[in-house]
Amino acid sequence: MIGEDFILEFFNQFGPFALALLSFTEAIIQPIPPDVMFLPMAYDERNSVNMLLWLWFIVTFASVLGAMVGHALGKRYGTKLLDRFGKPHHRERLEYLFERYGVWGMFIAAVSPLPYKVFGWIAGASDMKMRPFVIAGIFGRGLRFGLEAILIYLYGDTAMDAANWLLDHELIMAVVLILLLGIIGWWFTKKNPSELKTA
Repeated sequence: MIGEDFILEFFNQFGPFALALLSFTEAIIQPIPPDVMFLPMAYDERNSVNMLLWLWFIVTFASVLGAMVGHALGKRYGTKLLDRFGKPHHRERLEYLFERYGVWGMFIAAVSPLPYKVFGWIAGASDMKMRPFVIAGIFGRGLRFGLEAILIYLYGDTAMDAANWLLDHELIMAVVLILLLGIIGWWFTKKNPSELKTA
């Protein structure tokens, strides 16, 4: 990814706060996933369960905290952006989808290669309630980073090689997943949101 080395070098200046800063800002706006820093740290500490748990807590907590900021920004500015660059019925459809499937949507975004930050902004613009938003983020991010830590602890180099391959192909997987979710969303919203609510 263009600029990845520069961003990682910048964050590494902050020592023990680097992982938290990278995870926090990634959930708001910047493009580098925290996995690229979390995985090597977890690998270096794979013989210490306590350190692995600590790193897992940091990356999960900071990511969800950043998403809460993204949600707040989306709630304040997202509606204006959606109305400016889209049409009112597009915004109504998003609002309906997040009203009905928002928790699952956020969980999928949190645990998958989908852009978590984008879903956070859209959730805020769609006025998704904060509590289910946070719960979905904690479970999704916790599961994603927890599985990475467990696999590195159990399989070491093999897990690192597999994780690096997945990160190298994350964009392709995200595009495929977005297309699949788009098809599913289209299927459920062939009718107008108002008609679906009264169905």
